[in-house]
Amino acid sequence: MAVRGVDVMIYVNTGDDVTPVWTAVGGQRGATLSEEVETIDVTTKNSPEGTREEEPTIYSWSLSCDGVYISDDTALQKLKQTIRQRGKVKVRVKEGDTYTEEGLAIVTSLEREAPHDDVATYSVELRGIGPLTENPTP
Repeated sequence: MAVRGVDVMIYVNTGDDVTPVWTAVGGQRGATLSEEVETIDVTTKNSPEGTREEEPTIYSWSLSCDGVYISDDTALQKLKQTIRQRGKVKVRVKEGDTYTEEGLAIVTSLEREAPHDDVATYSVELRGIGPLTENPTP
């Protein structure tokens, strides 16, 4: 089933671990979930036809989103607080009516842009800490 980009939203836990409150990041326009695996070179002189051989090692993920800046947005305020306190925040990805992924992240970048002739915008980058859980419970 095709997923429309407009149906993918990023949520931030604005509550606590015991009583989570999942709040959508307001004004959102775009979202990107990236997953990567580092590799190590295991090539030897016996590798077939002198080709490179690699093995997967460390998995990592990151999440970014951008949108129209809404100064009193609760989720954006939580992200701002988290980066300033050098803390961690629990985030979720929602596709339509279903939460699809969840993980703990560090806010590595939060930018706000206010051009003279356009609406103010924000962009945020989060780096995952630990696993990215699929299909978390609501």
